[in-house]
Amino acid sequence: MAALALVFNAFVWGVSWFPFRQIEAHGLHPVWTTFLVYVAIAGVIAVLRRSMWHMFVRHPGLVLLGLAAGLTNVGFNWAVTQGDVVRVVLLFYLMPLWSVLLAWMLLGERPTASALIRVALALVGVAVVLKTPEVDWPVPSSLPDWLGVAAGFCFAVTNILLRGLRHAPGESRALAMFAGCALVAGTTAITGTALGAMPAPPWTETGWWGWAAVLGTGFVFANICLQYGAARLAGNVTAVIMLSEVLFASVSSVALGAATMGAQIWLGGALIVIAAAWSAFARSPGDADDGPSALQKESP
Repeated sequence: MAALALVFNAFVWGVSWFPFRQIEAHGLHPVWTTFLVYVAIAGVIAVLRRSMWHMFVRHPGLVLLGLAAGLTNVGFNWAVTQGDVVRVVLLFYLMPLWSVLLAWMLLGERPTASALIRVALALVGVAVVLKTPEVDWPVPSSLPDWLGVAAGFCFAVTNILLRGLRHAPGESRALAMFAGCALVAGTTAITGTALGAMPAPPWTETGWWGWAAVLGTGFVFANICLQYGAARLAGNVTAVIMLSEVLFASVSSVALGAATMGAQIWLGGALIVIAAAWSAFARSPGDADDGPSALQKESP
């Protein structure tokens, strides 16, 4: 049951691109969608768990956690709505690279030989995915690509902060992450609309309301399943199961025409996933007895 719960969580995130695109078709930008969904969820949690707010005083790092989680979600949701879903998801899962670098800089954990090999695998995979005849260098060439990379980096920061905040109550971390998503998405959406970079929400258009309700409900149940499964399985097992998001995203997007899967994507994607799976089973000095912390977008 714990494994199935995690698979459901990965499924929700792997196919979340579809309702986001349906909502955008009705005129609501994905950043506005992210804001509206998360402000509703955060509001409910804030009311039901009012006692958790004082934890922000006891654990100031919760503020940084919220900001990192918010940047992760805004970047990911925006990218999968605008770009090739498979490319975005693969670029997002550059966890081995970012985790090694951040653990070295922030936690003082010097990379081992196996960690450097994982980084090399991930980088080769990215080069294979990004290199096309039209570009001279295998670097992100579009806004969705850059958003996917940036969201993956913020994802790694989120997990580093989760490790540092492992003694804070789980509910306070969840509130911080949901509230952070609402804050970052709201700030980005309002600023983008004011500058003319994003259209204002079509409040009189009701076609997107149902899809937004589906998306928000899916995120809530995915969060519950994540907490249930991650609390009952080892962190490395949780991380590997969550990589099934790549499978769900790939199958759904290719089937619905939102991505292409040529030999180049297969090869590069395989290298990235192998590096991520290997990283999940590699224990660092800070991992002992910490419980699950890997591959969690919106909930500890």
